[in-house]
Amino acid sequence: MLEVTGLTKTYQSGSRLLTVLDNVTFAINARDTCAVVGPSGSGKTTLLGLCAGLDSPSSGNVKLAGQDLSRCSEDERAEIRRNAVGFVFQTFRLIPTLTALQNVMVPLELSGQGGARKRALELLHEVGLNGREHHYPVQMSGGEQQRVGLARAFINRPAILFADEPTGNLDTTTGIRIEELLLDLNRTAGTALVVVTHDLRLAHLCHRVLELEAGRIVQDYNGEVEVPVLT
Repeated sequence: MLEVTGLTKTYQSGSRLLTVLDNVTFAINARDTCAVVGPSGSGKTTLLGLCAGLDSPSSGNVKLAGQDLSRCSEDERAEIRRNAVGFVFQTFRLIPTLTALQNVMVPLELSGQGGARKRALELLHEVGLNGREHHYPVQMSGGEQQRVGLARAFINRPAILFADEPTGNLDTTTGIRIEELLLDLNRTAGTALVVVTHDLRLAHLCHRVLELEAGRIVQDYNGEVEVPVLT
């Protein structure tokens, strides 16, 4: 589902070259759940963006849903994201002028598929937002907005879901409920999940944990087994 090989990302910072990711290699299979952890500045969000084809690496390669992103145009990468990828963000990123129902419908409507309203209502029911379908984001709590974000992420039945600190803006109790919903929806949909998180509880609920430090994978935990990292 996701193959990352020798992924490196550098930026010019004044007179020196800043390496954000350094020769990162791993693979995620269908239905896998993988948490990416590490201190701030370790490259987690940069890695997520490269894996999703939102940015291009300085060197290395990403294959997403069987497609070599280095051989794809920006339009082709956007098409892959529309058809195979879901996103959940820390800051929710709902459209403020649209209701909860309309926000969830957006990905299917953009792809020209039918049945968006029916599918959106089903997902809002699954995340416990019956009766809130016609409320706008400003009328909803942070936890409710993130539930809308979860429903939106799954509406196009993605093969892989990328989540960037999905509980980062929520209190502990609400965050735990969002984690449960995320993993429940993921199991039901059979979607691969890659989640960047500082929340060790969420990380330990995933089948695999990649720990980044200074742009490199320093630990790779697969279930109860620690996978050796080649240096």
